[in-house]
Amino acid sequence: MIDDQFVDPAVYHGGALAAARLQFPDAPTPWLDLSTGINPNPYPGTVISPDVLTRLPDAVALTRLLSAAAGAYGAKDAQHIVAAAGTQALIQYLPKLFSARRVAILGFGYQEYPALWRAAGADVIVTDDVKSLTETGIDVAIVVNPNNPDGRVVDPQTLADIATRLGRRGGLLIVDEAFMDVLRPAASLVPILPGRGALVLRSFGKAYGLAGLRLGFAVGGLDLTEKLRTALGPWAVSGPAIEIGATALADTAWLEQSVERLERQAAHLDVMLIDAGFSIVGGTPLFRLARHERASHWFQKLGRFGILTRPFPERRDWLRFGLPGVETDWARLAEALHASP
Repeated sequence: MIDDQFVDPAVYHGGALAAARLQFPDAPTPWLDLSTGINPNPYPGTVISPDVLTRLPDAVALTRLLSAAAGAYGAKDAQHIVAAAGTQALIQYLPKLFSARRVAILGFGYQEYPALWRAAGADVIVTDDVKSLTETGIDVAIVVNPNNPDGRVVDPQTLADIATRLGRRGGLLIVDEAFMDVLRPAASLVPILPGRGALVLRSFGKAYGLAGLRLGFAVGGLDLTEKLRTALGPWAVSGPAIEIGATALADTAWLEQSVERLERQAAHLDVMLIDAGFSIVGGTPLFRLARHERASHWFQKLGRFGILTRPFPERRDWLRFGLPGVETDWARLAEALHASP
């Protein structure tokens, strides 16, 4: 596993190439980073107007971005959406804006949620039972949908019912749909979002392969979005992110073609991993979760080949694989998977 002196295993997200280079100093370069679930074939329309870099973000341009997001996600209108510098920025704010004594999180998943809510003083429980999310005393419930890393999906009507029950007593359901863009059929809560009691987070950078742009959204009732908008303040999103995001979100044909390609690549990766002795636990078209009794050995072996995967200190027999991009990356992974121990 990656040495704990370089990475906090409780909130490790993948992508820790600096730590990997220290742990595997003799690995060939450049590194092939398969530890994150980011589209390896990014959206190509990243040319921006020259003045976008020299002036503050424009309110009209931001409205265009929010309208494009509303259309892409099926929101009622742009007023129900808030843009931020990535969903992580929103996740950081939530425990500060919505006080909670008891927080319920569905299943093992994205570890920022329990860490942040516990740091805010909440009693956090992790449960595999959807029904327990509305138990007496639960102030905030959190569902990552599809779940990272196993791809579990909760149907939107079930989530709407949970939000309605929590909303009646002043509670809140947070649904993290970071990987929803690549899921077919889609199971987003946004089109049937209740008027209160629910907040949906959407990531831009993962499906569009532009994680470094830092762009994400929250969708909710007007009271919730206004609270977030006020907390974030003016110019919460950069001019380049506004311009590129608005163009990409309106390009539905590109996303459709990209998802088709990702589905084919994910199926091919499954075959490669099974052939190497792994079993597939789940995932999404952007990443595959695989099980092997010697997962730690495989992490080390692949690391020596300059290939970084995603380990889980809590699940020592799991490894998560993102998708290689170009053909040479696929060939490099295939060689490593079939190399002698």
